[in-house]
Amino acid sequence: MFKRATLSAAALMVAATPILAAQATATTDLNLRAGPGPEHEIIGVIAGMDQAEVNGCIEDGAWCEVTYDGQTGWAHRGYLSGSATEATEVTTTRTVTYMKEGGNKEAGAAAGAVTGGAIAGSLIGGPAAIAAGVVLGANAGSEAVPEPETRTVTYVTENPVEPIYLDGEVVLGAGIPEDVEVYSIPESEYSYLNVNGQDVLVKEDRTIVYIYR
Repeated sequence: MFKRATLSAAALMVAATPILAAQATATTDLNLRAGPGPEHEIIGVIAGMDQAEVNGCIEDGAWCEVTYDGQTGWAHRGYLSGSATEATEVTTTRTVTYMKEGGNKEAGAAAGAVTGGAIAGSLIGGPAAIAAGVVLGANAGSEAVPEPETRTVTYVTENPVEPIYLDGEVVLGAGIPEDVEVYSIPESEYSYLNVNGQDVLVKEDRTIVYIYR
């Protein structure tokens, strides 16, 4: 069981005067996790182009505590934009520390081991590049990725594979490193794997084109 994040000493000084949570836009459908890292449980999804309140971010880290639709959790700051039209990573003057049971501080992101094994690498492309493409596509009214055939969905759900943990967040357009194994699907143009606890479909160039939610 994890305790709620607490403000750092520096943040407490900032909070001496009233301060509103920063508003940020999710540049793509973005997982809301129970803690600051890809190993933590997904407790919700911030819809792409929706706004969330940023309560604070881990100093020099990739994760922010946010509130969306009445639920508070953690989201990857690389996909939180200060604007609905620009993929500029959100910044905040408030910092938070994540306190595990017993008082251990967690930096989130790539530090330490995770459930199922240590983080094996990073998703390719980078949040800024992916988010920029998503924002531009959304503004241009681009079509969503087609729903895969039922037999493809069924095959993946009936043939589970061990998860691989990669630094970053599972979003459309992210690339899978070459040294990570992907699994073929009979009579399908896609392969699949489980990244950070989520089954995904990837095309031949190893980019994620569909996320099982």
